[in-house]
Amino acid sequence: MTEAQSVLCSPAWKEEKSRERQAIIGDVKRLRHFLAGLAVVFFLVVGLISYGAYLNYRSANQITERMSEQRVPLLGEAAAYRELKPKIALSSVRLASNELTDATALVSGKITEVLVKKNDHVRAGQVLMVLSMPEIGTKIKQADSAILKAEAELAEARNNYDRYERLKAKDATSATQYDHAKASYHSAESALSTAIAQKEELLIQMDQQEVRAPVDGEVFLVYHPQGAYVSPGTSLVLVGNFNRLTFSLPVDELMARHLYVGREALLSFSDESFDKIYDTRYAPGNLGDKQEFTAHVVEIMPDISEPAAMRRVVWEVDNSSSLLEQKTYTDVSIASVTPRRCLTVPLSAMTDSSHNAVFVFKPDGTLERREVETGLNDEQYVEILSGLQEGENVVISDVRGLTDGMKVTLMPAREGGTAGGQ
Repeated sequence: MTEAQSVLCSPAWKEEKSRERQAIIGDVKRLRHFLAGLAVVFFLVVGLISYGAYLNYRSANQITERMSEQRVPLLGEAAAYRELKPKIALSSVRLASNELTDATALVSGKITEVLVKKNDHVRAGQVLMVLSMPEIGTKIKQADSAILKAEAELAEARNNYDRYERLKAKDATSATQYDHAKASYHSAESALSTAIAQKEELLIQMDQQEVRAPVDGEVFLVYHPQGAYVSPGTSLVLVGNFNRLTFSLPVDELMARHLYVGREALLSFSDESFDKIYDTRYAPGNLGDKQEFTAHVVEIMPDISEPAAMRRVVWEVDNSSSLLEQKTYTDVSIASVTPRRCLTVPLSAMTDSSHNAVFVFKPDGTLERREVETGLNDEQYVEILSGLQEGENVVISDVRGLTDGMKVTLMPAREGGTAGGQ
């Protein structure tokens, strides 16, 4: 046996080879275990990912289903018959007085007396100023002399005419002489009439030296002081009466059908300081910016009996509080005194300022945008002329973003409100 064979057959070598085999077998087993573990981890990861994807898919479906079933809660109120006092907001109103006028000079002259001052109350015909016409006295004396002379000439002409009438009756004078006497008589009559008329004109002018109030009212302005010289037509004193003021409004047929002469309303002014242009006095007991003014219709043109799409309505305002003057006022509202029963919904139900559409709660729990015809309103409720029935619920929440068919839940805005359209 060779040395190599002896070594290979030795127990030590065999033991070493056995250990190597055992080590290789152990490594193989560990590798198998590692690979098995790795496979398990792989399958776990894949399973987790798949399960996560499944959960996401399921959740997305559930969210979609829930979103499709979700109902938006909205405030609503039912259309109902109510007592409505229509109210109209006006951007501006021009109030005017039918009794505001100037007292003017009718003759030339110097103002010798000013008998009134600003804010004095005067009566129609009351003397406000006196003018001086120094030459008027002389002219009246001259007129008196002319009248005396004309009377004397008329008497002489009358006597002469009577004499010729007697002579003519006896055929003792010619026709020419008679006609001449008759003409002289009539000429003297005319001269006397002219002299009397001239004196009367002078007396009228003398009376016109007194400037009188044209209307009952208050003195607003005194234009000229004592001592001023004025000519005919010069304005001297502004006199007015603001106890009754008027204004006019154009109205369409819808509004006109509710108006008639004598119809009353209340006029109110927002944020009005009631400053005075003419500096007139305030009446005792006025309520300042809390004051409401009674107004009534005095004229409708054309008359309601005549067909017309537009009319002009004239209102008269009771200003016994003396808060108002002839001028333009802004932010004014006019409200009816007499209520009218009609079908109404809250003004907040209107989808826009044109007031021609609302969102209605349908019985199946969805919304319907519906066109309606509206009438007057009181700034809280609006009259429904067509498009809605009593008891139908309309949205009074913010309508932005709402669409036809949207699923909603009605939340009654008032206790005891109906719950249709759940």
